[in-house]
Amino acid sequence: MKPWLDPALAYAASWLEFQRRHHGQPGCAVAIADGDKIVLEAAFGSANLETGEALTPRHGFRIASHSKSFTSAGILRLVEDGRLSLGDKVGQYIDGLHPEVAATTIGQVLSNSAGLTRDGPDNGQFLDRKPYCGKAELMADLAQPPVYPASQRFKYSNHGFALLGLVIEAVTGLSYSEWIIDEVVSKVGLLETKPDIELWGHRPMAKGHSGTQPLGRRVIIPADNLSHAMTSAAGFVATAADVARYFAQLSPKAQNSILSPLTRREMTRRLWSDDEASLGRHYGLGTISGGEGDWRWFGHSGGFQGFITRTAVFPAHDITVCVLTNAIEGMAHQWLDGLVHILKTFSERGTAPAQAQAQGWSGRWWSIWGAGDLVPVGEHVLVANPALLTPFLDAPEITLEGPDRGRITRASGFNSPGETAELQRDEAGALRSVRLGGAHYVGEDEMKAEMLERYGAKVA
Repeated sequence: MKPWLDPALAYAASWLEFQRRHHGQPGCAVAIADGDKIVLEAAFGSANLETGEALTPRHGFRIASHSKSFTSAGILRLVEDGRLSLGDKVGQYIDGLHPEVAATTIGQVLSNSAGLTRDGPDNGQFLDRKPYCGKAELMADLAQPPVYPASQRFKYSNHGFALLGLVIEAVTGLSYSEWIIDEVVSKVGLLETKPDIELWGHRPMAKGHSGTQPLGRRVIIPADNLSHAMTSAAGFVATAADVARYFAQLSPKAQNSILSPLTRREMTRRLWSDDEASLGRHYGLGTISGGEGDWRWFGHSGGFQGFITRTAVFPAHDITVCVLTNAIEGMAHQWLDGLVHILKTFSERGTAPAQAQAQGWSGRWWSIWGAGDLVPVGEHVLVANPALLTPFLDAPEITLEGPDRGRITRASGFNSPGETAELQRDEAGALRSVRLGGAHYVGEDEMKAEMLERYGAKVA
């Protein structure tokens, strides 16, 4: 394992649980892989706010459009086996399509550049207003002309990936779910992944939740909808660890995979940019990508009613991060970026200080203004702000001068640069509080007691 990874993971888990509490989110599951090994697997909060069921790493989530990356791997396995080609017209395999839809290639559909409708004229299936499309409704929608000519622009299409599910069925003679389980899910060795909710069985399953508005409170969104013809676009259910395992083996650098290195490079290549958005994202063959330099990533995200999920692989570092949330405004995107910020900070600054005196300089400390985290990184102790989505942004640096004493040697001028930092202990030598400049920080329980004593149970 990378020498900086263990301390980074320890802080990442602590930060993520704080973030969940801070933002009032129901639950969050996270998994991080180093190569093909899961090195962090954790779950925080509730699987069901109505019953109070605690979320565990074994709970399944609706991972929605992550399904497209499974379907993409399925198509590419058929290409490697010589059973179809990315240049084949979809009309070679599926009858009843509009002639312009039939003329699009499998590669165009796979890269979301075929110009197809996103969800048809009524996307109530994603608004929980109607069941997910069956084959008849899907085919009726695809009997209409495409929105744009093929290969004109990136245009995301759930209907397109549903169509690819039908192609897999036509080529293999099996149902999509049956074939994808046999040839993708099982061959990767995934034990907690199913193409649709009806196959999940009696395993624990996280419930979805609404946002707090407009009701002023969250309600349960069952998210037990069968995905029918949309399975290949949005139906999958999985745990965070299984999702991380799956995407890790798609890295072009992975030692073991169900696809060849050449195919994986093509699958994750930046084919189409999302030019009209400001996020710097690109689409490949069933994968989203972004980032720059050594932190370029590929992966996918998903939004199912009551769930927001995201996974990213960073090939240069051989690291995969998966964050699953069970709220319709879940912060999977922001939290994954925050986790990468933490990993990047540790990777650039190195491991914790070697001197034994640094070991007491850790933990979360409180004042009325909130929490601050002492985090040994590299040659300094950083004062992170766990309420931030980038907790090390402008973090003050403490240079240690002794076991319980240091100096704030780098900080914003609005902070306390040049002033002392001190650990304060009780008579038994146990750490009691921290002073940073003139500010006095205490433990969470002591802060609660102080606030109750001063302010009582008054609320605004």
